[in-house]
Amino acid sequence: MKFVTFVPPDGPARAGVLLGEAVIDLAAAAPLVFEETEGLRWDLLSLIRADQDEVSLDSAADIVAAVSQMLGQAPELAGFDPDGLGFGEEDAALAGGLSIGGAAMLLPLSQVRLLAPLPRPTSLRLYEGFEEHAIATHTLRGASLPGAWYRSPSFSFANHGAVFGPNEAVPMPLAEALDYGLGIACVVGRSARDLAPDEAPSVIAGYLLMNCWFNRDAEELEQALGRGPMKSRDFATSLGPWLVTPDELELYQDDDGRLGLVLVARVNGVERSRATSALQYYPFAELLANASRDTTLFPGDVIGAGPVGGGSLLEATAGFGPWLERDDVVELEATGLGVLRNSVE
Repeated sequence: MKFVTFVPPDGPARAGVLLGEAVIDLAAAAPLVFEETEGLRWDLLSLIRADQDEVSLDSAADIVAAVSQMLGQAPELAGFDPDGLGFGEEDAALAGGLSIGGAAMLLPLSQVRLLAPLPRPTSLRLYEGFEEHAIATHTLRGASLPGAWYRSPSFSFANHGAVFGPNEAVPMPLAEALDYGLGIACVVGRSARDLAPDEAPSVIAGYLLMNCWFNRDAEELEQALGRGPMKSRDFATSLGPWLVTPDELELYQDDDGRLGLVLVARVNGVERSRATSALQYYPFAELLANASRDTTLFPGDVIGAGPVGGGSLLEATAGFGPWLERDDVVELEATGLGVLRNSVE
């Protein structure tokens, strides 16, 4: 499934499931599965935590199945494929008629506003998981990649209160060198501590695109001080457009759990980066094992693998720019994960 956090035409933000060109409103469709829905919270973090009686990602799947069954019985939605969950733009235009208690259960994407799937994650860790990116950035700074890099993955915390979703404008930092970071991340689905790598995949709720924006001016100062990353990544991280459950990506997974996804970055429609996540040196299993060592991971924690090789303007321009400016539009795209688009304001 593809989970989204969306703002409907009338009402607060809540969780939904993408169905082609439409969104299933889980709160509106819940009476198909639950006898009593009053007081239940339908935000994605609550579903991941499963901190309400019977309301979880699994119960969301039950709601999707119930809606799909109704759609399969609706002759006016002739183009809908209940087995493949196909749902096109023409079908989406008819979906508003699918309601319960006067509330539409299915809303066309064009009528909602998507937010980051987790607008405020419980925590946000950004790893440097791609060797090619690590070597390139060290080389451009006149250094070689230290041997310690290969002993254990390393991360920095980012600001989980400065998360931006699809089509949101990211504020320009006080910098002349703004850069994007093309990457993917996973979301922790249950509490875990001291995980072994072979246990780690079981705690992943899903994957999503991540733009770990860089203030290269601040980064240069941090490197001179032997510190960081700190303010260089403090101002923004983009996540979205949806959270994809692991079962949807099994086709792209190798024996070590690496996802062979093609990732592309475009600036104002011009391709600037292209890479594959199959070259991830530290797979997510190792990142989660490292992150959980001597500490507890909680549902809703986001673990980013860092930029892929060539996944930044720093690499694409050999460190000379030009850099991002106001009104630029950055699009990140990955196989199976959608397109994450942001402008700079």
